[in-house]
Order: sequence, then structure tokens, then C-alpha cells
Amino acid sequence: MAESITTRKPHAGWDKPELDLSDAQWRSGSRGAGDVEIAFVEGFIAMRNSGRPERPSLIFSPAEWRAFVINARDGEFDLT
Repeated sequence: MAESITTRKPHAGWDKPELDLSDAQWRSGSRGAGDVEIAFVEGFIAMRNSGRPERPSLIFSPAEWRAFVINARDGEFDLT
């Protein structure tokens, strides 16, 4: 299913480009056991709910992604 970025105005301080995710190669974020898929697009990391791929994706810069993963490993987020 193709996905496109919404045309809503970005939040103040939003510094990410409007990425075209329609050709993104989505991969399971948990080796096939979870509901999260990730894709690497134009130097950014996109994350979406695999059960609802039509919903907006979260976009992370590499530094944001690193911080997210480190905090998730430390138990900051419940990923179950």
C-alpha cells in the first residue's frame, strides 16, 4: 500500500523533510515478531505500525533513533 506524507503544517521547530515513503522497503523491527516496521529513507529512519500501515509514520533523525533505541533497551519504553 502506498503511503504519502500529509500536507499538514509542520510543528514549530520541525527540521525533517517531507519524505516520500511510497517506495520505502519496510522491515520488521523485531525479526517478524512484533507490530513495528522500520525503513531507512534519505538518511532518516521511519517507523510505522505494521497492522495499520496507512497511519502516519514516525520519522527519526539518526541521533534521535540512536537515543530511542538506547532508551528502549534501558526499559524507558514498553515495546510490547
